[in-house]
Amino acid sequence: MPALTRAEAETRARLIAVQHYTVDLDLTRGDEVFGSTTVIRFTALADGDTFVELKPAVLHGAVLDGRPLDPAALDDNRLPLTGLAAGPHELRVEADMRYSRTGEGMHRFTDPSDGETYLYTQLFLDDVQRVVAAFDQPDLKAVFEVAVTAPPAWTVLGNGVAERTGEAEGRWRVAATPPISTYLLAVAAGPWHSVRTEHAGLPFGLHCRRSLAPYLDADVEELFDITRRCFDRYHELFEEPYPFDSYDQAFVPEFNAGAMENPGLVTFRDEMVFRSAVTDTERQTRGMVIAHEMAHMWFGDLVTLRWWDDIWLNESFAEYMGYQVLSEATRFTGTWTDFAVARKGWGYDADQRPSTHPVAPAPEAVPDTASALLNFDGISYAKGASALRQLVTWLGRKDFLAGINEHFARHRFGNAALADFIDSLAGATDRDVHAWADRWLRTTGVDTLTPVPVDADGGWRLDVTQQGGRPHRISVAAYDRAGADPAQLVLRERFETDVPADGETPGTRPGTRPDLVLLNDQDLTYAKIRFDARSWDTLVAALRGLPDPLSRALVWNAARDLVREGELRPAAYLDVARTHLPYETDIAVVQGVLGFARGQIADRYLPADERPGALATLEALARDLLTREDPGLRLAAARELIAATADTGALRGWLTEDALPGGPALDPELRWQILTRLSVLGAASAEDIAAELASDPSATGQEGAARCRAALPDPEAKRDAWARMFDGDTLSNYLFTATAQGFWQPEQFDLVGEYVPRFFPAAVAVAARRGPALAEAAGRWAFPVPVVESSVLDLGEECLRTGDPAPTPALRRRLADQLDDLRRALRVRTGSA
Repeated sequence: MPALTRAEAETRARLIAVQHYTVDLDLTRGDEVFGSTTVIRFTALADGDTFVELKPAVLHGAVLDGRPLDPAALDDNRLPLTGLAAGPHELRVEADMRYSRTGEGMHRFTDPSDGETYLYTQLFLDDVQRVVAAFDQPDLKAVFEVAVTAPPAWTVLGNGVAERTGEAEGRWRVAATPPISTYLLAVAAGPWHSVRTEHAGLPFGLHCRRSLAPYLDADVEELFDITRRCFDRYHELFEEPYPFDSYDQAFVPEFNAGAMENPGLVTFRDEMVFRSAVTDTERQTRGMVIAHEMAHMWFGDLVTLRWWDDIWLNESFAEYMGYQVLSEATRFTGTWTDFAVARKGWGYDADQRPSTHPVAPAPEAVPDTASALLNFDGISYAKGASALRQLVTWLGRKDFLAGINEHFARHRFGNAALADFIDSLAGATDRDVHAWADRWLRTTGVDTLTPVPVDADGGWRLDVTQQGGRPHRISVAAYDRAGADPAQLVLRERFETDVPADGETPGTRPGTRPDLVLLNDQDLTYAKIRFDARSWDTLVAALRGLPDPLSRALVWNAARDLVREGELRPAAYLDVARTHLPYETDIAVVQGVLGFARGQIADRYLPADERPGALATLEALARDLLTREDPGLRLAAARELIAATADTGALRGWLTEDALPGGPALDPELRWQILTRLSVLGAASAEDIAAELASDPSATGQEGAARCRAALPDPEAKRDAWARMFDGDTLSNYLFTATAQGFWQPEQFDLVGEYVPRFFPAAVAVAARRGPALAEAAGRWAFPVPVVESSVLDLGEECLRTGDPAPTPALRRRLADQLDDLRRALRVRTGSA
């Protein structure tokens, strides 16, 4: 499907204005296709030629102003519209469109639990043309009116209130939208389990598959409470009221993203309807996603980017507001600790790869939709949100909100670019916002701040050395060790200071030099921090004595950076974790430290002969955490214990007894995790997997079984898993991912070695056949991550350099990032990072 270029979009936007889409979908034509009729009313602003996009299975007909067009003129996804005269026009297109099994376009899913079928759209960026004919670019907004014919027992959801019409059985109409971009059109249909309420005069709804109904019902009050509280908080912050007629949230199967901000119908991956026990941090994360998507109703839906170089205007804003509003409006007050642990490293890592880009790239850096898709990464989300948090710190919350509200007023139901947003902010303050934006949004890389505390006359002086070029407004905390407990730390003072881009020093403080100087203490800026020798020695002995979990998260992030950059031995990180993590009270911190320690240090950064010792350390650490009273900490510990242990007898016993000693009772998630570990270790059979699947035949159970089968240390099992991933196209996106997750295991190098050179051509082929979603899955999950060898690097570089055929853009980006991570792992192993 040819990518739309920026130049083409600009040309078309000068030629036409689009007023209205009338869409009629027939979802009763079988398992492979659905009917799609689109009528578009638009105005040609001058005489000229253009095209409309659609990707049909069969194009039955197209009529422009009563004149039939030749269906054979359709060139891939473009139908030419030639000889347009200035003035109004009407285009009618009738087609059969294909259902998707990869989460793009109209995704079709049949629930293995009960045989019920569900459909939903995911039309982001350029996939609307898989469902309807459209002038598919974000700055050609229009009103959408949608009608749907569905099986009689189904419910239809859309961007507005959807009602049965009485015209015919299974006939639905969705209320007309205000002007929205084409990528925001949304429809979901199926025998949904729905719970409805009303708030602020608007209908609110929650929807999921029927098989998940008991789990949704268990969390309905929490979900509605978060939704209402965030909705009300946004109305306190924003002068523009919620701009749509309803607010539905649908938890849908096999969803590629975390969620999608369709106006009036937000879709979430339905793993957020929790079937198994979760930690409170995971509930907080779900709440953040709810708040994030709601923020998009204003920033993204009401005011939309003009072109895809301004992705950050959507995602960075929603990311920042999601964490901030959730902390202000709900019981989840520790959101920024979770952000520091779960998101900040994502941004730092992305910003240190060759594929890095500015938060706001130059227009020429995003020449088409294919390149735009690559920028949905840790920079557009985590770094951009961090930049906005720094902007609020520097600008002041009052002026920041005034600028945002001015932006909404100026561009209501329209489109805007970076310059428009900065102009709105600049009108609310005397500060030079344009210069700030140039330094923060148009540059790449991570600054590094290092304290240099020295004794001085009348006090102590804090110098800060900076590697980078941005000004920072940071909080600094000074701690002293005190008392008989070697881990006791007492906060002496916390103060804010500016660190200019030229590295001028913050100045002199009263008293003696503290034992610990912690820069960026409240995580107000985006910068890596380092420690002077005395501060690091203090942390090694007393990290658990830091009273604030956000401060502890910052230290753990810094330690993680030190390992990745070869400044701290991986074994030393494990020693610090073994000493201090058993005392940790914040679940996000525990999950983040354990995840890095096992997923990176044990599985990648340490040589193979040191891995068993690292896993033994993590197993002991997990057993210590299992003694804690907090059920969330025990659950996190149980997961780590299962992943780290090689004691097959214990694993089998836990599965038989349906519980861990001192830990939680087993639920489906933990049972599948134990069975996966047994499969990896060669202590489970195909019969064991089949028996577990019979007990849990759900979609999640199907994924668990696929993961276990691929993990079996058996040549035939590996051949079968490989064939299902790369030789056939029947696996859904989720089953492909589960199979890939099971395939590569650090314990099975000898068994899977022959597949390493086969991976690159196989991934290139599957990405070309099955599109960006499977390209992402292949590059992320099917890459031989545990094989930390230079030969993998050589093969990958050869693929990117001379591959014939060349990798698709989505796969190329993912492979480039994987290879950069592999280079880093090799450097850490050899001590040359």
